[in-house]
Amino acid sequence: MLEYIKNLAVAAGKLALAEQAVLSADAVHTKATAKDIVTDADRKVEDFIVTMLKREFPDFAIFGEESGKSGHESDYCWVIDPIDGTAGFARKLPNWCVSIGLVHKGESILGAIYAPVKNELYYAEKGKGSFLNGIRMHVSSVSDLESSIVVTGLGCLRANWKEENNLKYISRIAPLVGDLRKYGSAALDCCRIAHGVLDAYWELLLQPYDIAAGDIIAREAGAVITDFYGGSDYPARGFLCTNGALHRTMLEFFSDYQDLRR
Repeated sequence: MLEYIKNLAVAAGKLALAEQAVLSADAVHTKATAKDIVTDADRKVEDFIVTMLKREFPDFAIFGEESGKSGHESDYCWVIDPIDGTAGFARKLPNWCVSIGLVHKGESILGAIYAPVKNELYYAEKGKGSFLNGIRMHVSSVSDLESSIVVTGLGCLRANWKEENNLKYISRIAPLVGDLRKYGSAALDCCRIAHGVLDAYWELLLQPYDIAAGDIIAREAGAVITDFYGGSDYPARGFLCTNGALHRTMLEFFSDYQDLRR
């Protein structure tokens, strides 16, 4: 099953890369707000993935960012983000990927993420480790904030959250860490925690398709993932993914987090 999904992620990524090369302004559309965009390529790539998954796994449910839920009722559900990092994709930037995860009764158990611009294929299966292009990955051992490189996102600001948005936490964390980055792809941010090139990642507003594959890839490399209360209700109550050594320290920044359940 994993080999099939790896190959499917690569095929979908190559399709997306070809679409990016010819992407025009009239192929970019807005969704809920003017800051929330989708391209014709997102829909084309998702249609391709869904068609292939239904053919190979007809009894599994499917949840795609663009098409929603489809397929049979099942304990197994494919969770798809056809292009994670659409804003960058639309501007011909390189930091985007195809993400395909398999969830069983709410737990991510298998995932493949392909970043075609750099030809990076990340993948993992529960209990079998996490890999980048065939090489096993492990999280970093960084344990002090001053040496850490952390990453976050601004989805809550694009959604116009006025209360409890990420600006408060950025202002707390940024002065204390070695560096803070924003790349624009939750899936790849999880992979970079797994690879040990980043040490912690948090975000307030994510959806299951943003992190389904990244979840298992990061955890199989030794990452610790919780919500902002230290529990397992993520991403609904916040998302914190770290190398483990920094997890307790990072959680303290969110001690007054309010789950407003928008």
